[in-house]
Amino acid sequence: MALYDYPHPLHPGRIIRGYDRPHAIRTARMCAAVAAALGHGPERVRQYQIACLLHDLGRAGLDRQLFGKIWSWAKERGIPTRPREWRAVHQYTAYGRETEAFLRCYGQDLEADGIPMTPWAKEQVEMRLGYARRLARRLRTVRPAIKRMGVTWAPWMQQVMLYYYYPEKLAAAKPWVRQLAEILVACEQFEAYSNQRRGRDYYVRNKETLVDAFAYLETLRVEGILSSAVMEALRRLTAQGEFDAILEEARGCAFTSGERRALRAMEA
Repeated sequence: MALYDYPHPLHPGRIIRGYDRPHAIRTARMCAAVAAALGHGPERVRQYQIACLLHDLGRAGLDRQLFGKIWSWAKERGIPTRPREWRAVHQYTAYGRETEAFLRCYGQDLEADGIPMTPWAKEQVEMRLGYARRLARRLRTVRPAIKRMGVTWAPWMQQVMLYYYYPEKLAAAKPWVRQLAEILVACEQFEAYSNQRRGRDYYVRNKETLVDAFAYLETLRVEGILSSAVMEALRRLTAQGEFDAILEEARGCAFTSGERRALRAMEA
């Protein structure tokens, strides 16, 4: 988890501790359980869990206050905040240049609303709209440390980390890689919709509900981002209580009796 730490560009000698490390840990635990339930072998699951632990590495250095200001501003105005959503609205944007397009379109408006587009602010934009580039940069930086840990890094590990923002990058991937990518999206989003801190900082949300979580996952299934097999496995393990402790930890409070009954009925 120390790989998420980042030297502060504005304060030499200061380190920005990686944002929401527990989110990455909880997500990786859920992903390993779902992958094993779907028949992936122990060695593959071990490598996969490492990728899941590092799935947010492209946001190392996230400035919680500044990041929140920029993306709350965008959400309030209905501005797309993910690369594939941006390209759906702004089809003229060159592939991989979504950050630059966002800054051209809205940089002056952000400045006028009191959010100066400094190089550090632009880096916060890159953490969402230019996630593939930023992840690649961070992986290059930490690759020697990963190697010293005895981890063999495989190309598919980076692929699954990018799937949520860039599903098109897995169009020709092997079915097992695609399934692992889907599991990461499903578990990461399930945890995020139960995560009080992330809900407040990322999504301008003040309440976490299981209904909202599965409603969003269902939209991803309809869009073809998630398969029925992955959704069924996630529902089954949820109904069996596999994730109760993880989700309660993410929330910061216990489930109500009604929510626990709803979880037990999830498979049906």
